[in-house]
Amino acid sequence: MDGVSTPPAATPAQHPAVPFLKGHGTENDFVIVHDPDNALDLPAATVARLCDRRAGVGGDGLLHVVRSAAHPEARAMADRAEWFMDYRNADGSIAEMCGNGVRVFARHLQRAGHAGAGDLAVATRGGVKRVHIAKDSAPGAGDGDITVLMGRADLPAATVTVAVGARTWPTTHVDMGNPHAVAFVADLDHAGDLLTEPSYTPSAVYPAGVNVEFAVDRGERHLAMRVHERGSGETRSCGTGACAVAVAAARRDGLDPAVTGAPVTYTVDLPGGRLLITERPDGEIEMTGPAVIVAEGHIAPGLFAPSQTVTS
Repeated sequence: MDGVSTPPAATPAQHPAVPFLKGHGTENDFVIVHDPDNALDLPAATVARLCDRRAGVGGDGLLHVVRSAAHPEARAMADRAEWFMDYRNADGSIAEMCGNGVRVFARHLQRAGHAGAGDLAVATRGGVKRVHIAKDSAPGAGDGDITVLMGRADLPAATVTVAVGARTWPTTHVDMGNPHAVAFVADLDHAGDLLTEPSYTPSAVYPAGVNVEFAVDRGERHLAMRVHERGSGETRSCGTGACAVAVAAARRDGLDPAVTGAPVTYTVDLPGGRLLITERPDGEIEMTGPAVIVAEGHIAPGLFAPSQTVTS
């Protein structure tokens, strides 16, 4: 005996350890919990603990993987998409969509044998998203590209000013299923540390908060950006934010595909990598970038409990 006691075996009443994976898309990282029957309770405090980079697994958000038919918010989409991305921000709040998250969600389904190369539908709170997994992107390849059809952007006419310290900028309001305020700046350092949400006026335009993007030009149809994501702080990447920046730049540059009849593509560099964003004449926006699963394991028993939510 080495003096180290052996932990007692789990009793039948004890909830088992919950499997999880860790993945990222251009370093926008996520805790992934596969829960096809929607059996887990995920209160905000539990999600926040899992996403904590010191006390938990660590991530910019959590991808709760549920069959659409098993989730009350997704049942109406079950005939179009088998799987629902129940996305949570790092603080535990519920979000409508996450572009990088959809790619990582699709990579997980591919890796788990629930999807293959080709087309896939994913239900989200922002609607059903069409995903294409490149044929040369095998489950073990790691960083092959995945394209997501992100839907159409809405550009409300509201005028919003964003401020960091003494600097202020007008923004373009772009709705990608979640709200974005895009500011074009002279230097990305002007965005400050982005540890707290930049202030904006009038605040009533975004009653539930907003994702704020700061963008600069790097060349023809080539942008770089930083972002403060609502509920998560500054992240290494934001897929819907990159789409919003590309749409705002296209309007600024007089390249609205609905007017010109030609698609327009912007390269968007983020701290965590590069995304290609194409807006088509029909308004559909395509986002292409990598998605990687980096680890898997089990979360300690007791953190989760069977859901008591009535879903019928």
